[in-house]
Amino acid sequence: MKGFLLFVAFLASAALSAQWTSVKTFAKYDELAKEYLDRDDGYTYVINYWATWCGPCVKELPYFEQLLAAHDNEKIRVILVSLDFPKKMESKLLPFLNKHNIQSEVVILDDPKSNIWIDKVDPSWEGAIPVTIVYKGDKREFWDGEFDSYADLDKLFLSIHN
Repeated sequence: MKGFLLFVAFLASAALSAQWTSVKTFAKYDELAKEYLDRDDGYTYVINYWATWCGPCVKELPYFEQLLAAHDNEKIRVILVSLDFPKKMESKLLPFLNKHNIQSEVVILDDPKSNIWIDKVDPSWEGAIPVTIVYKGDKREFWDGEFDSYADLDKLFLSIHN
């Protein structure tokens, strides 16, 4: 019986952990925007631009995972937009996502025309990461820089979500 319970516990933990094998890549910012940045479907979207090579980005990732878990019974979508190079997906990004058990949705943006699309994300953004957008319908907030705590992210989320 003990062995059976351990097996069931193993299966449950395996089901809860994501096994990343690929990540959707957008070659153009406008494709990403169409799919994630201009929706009015009742969900609150939390869009974070980050990369595995960005120390502040990696430091704050647990806050996004905590937000997703804390509000899992609500209409929330957390999208982590990786600015890692697609050619490093298998060697760097996927192992990182699996090691850190990332549950949020992850996509890669591979549009080299950053001077154009950065202004489309937010005119005040100078291009440094991390940055986050939280929106629901026509309510929108832009957070330039790293979150100091989960509480800061949750407060921003709730200001738009409620």
